[in-house]
Amino acid sequence: MLSKVLVTGGHGQLGAELTLMLQKKGFETYGLGHQELDITDLEHVRKVLREIKPDVICHTAAYTAVDKAESDRDNAFLVNAYGTRNIAIAAEEVSAKLVYVSTDYVFNGEKEGTYSEFDFPSPLGVYGQSKYAGEQFVRDFHSKFFITRTSWVYGQYGGNFVKTMLKLAETHEQLKVVNDQKGCPTYTKELAEKIIELFQTDKYGVYHLSNSGSCTWYEFAKAIFEIKGINVKVDPCTTDEFPRPAKRPKNSEFEHMALRLNGFKDIRAWKEALKDFLVPDTRINDAN
Repeated sequence: MLSKVLVTGGHGQLGAELTLMLQKKGFETYGLGHQELDITDLEHVRKVLREIKPDVICHTAAYTAVDKAESDRDNAFLVNAYGTRNIAIAAEEVSAKLVYVSTDYVFNGEKEGTYSEFDFPSPLGVYGQSKYAGEQFVRDFHSKFFITRTSWVYGQYGGNFVKTMLKLAETHEQLKVVNDQKGCPTYTKELAEKIIELFQTDKYGVYHLSNSGSCTWYEFAKAIFEIKGINVKVDPCTTDEFPRPAKRPKNSEFEHMALRLNGFKDIRAWKEALKDFLVPDTRINDAN
């Protein structure tokens, strides 16, 4: 019986959600932030893991500043690549299962249609390259791992696109949102649920975990305002109209092939999940 779970990046957007959900489900949970666990220091990681002796490690800690990473390459690789190597080595030494949370940015976005777990990664920028290097280290140094790639994550904790749009709506009547990048919005609650379901099995490997279906950022923004009943004019624009230091994949639509082939239930449609996040009591009303 798996009873003890350590979450790295325990105060982050996904880490906080995971930590609380694990506690609710009765796991002995350690949600550790950077102060308690410096993943870039191998000996420190070993010491902490030897003391806690977790059954499972959910590794959500990461360098996530996508644009900053372009000019801060060393730190991105230090955290995302070597930090992950350190977790993988120490996790193997204490015989803990390992869940590494990776990203849609490992793909270049040139493919027509969906990306499955068997498509070959080819990241465009430093962030994606450093996360993919982390995946390689997990494969090299650990024997019982789940590499879970996710995308366009939003939830109650931390900053995200949904919160940004709602904030902008307070001061703007009109917004321009990119309409030529396509991906899968993912609610932290549903992502955390699926991660917990996965690690309680021995069906190791790479998984794409996002809500089902896809949209562009423009369509995502429109859905947010529609659900909340906010009257804001949203105009589509191109990526070129909003130049950023880091290139984004034009298409990072996921296929959940590994979930399907391993007998797991798919994750529900992104719009339904977004509704539950923005209007939390809809399900209760529907049930009555």
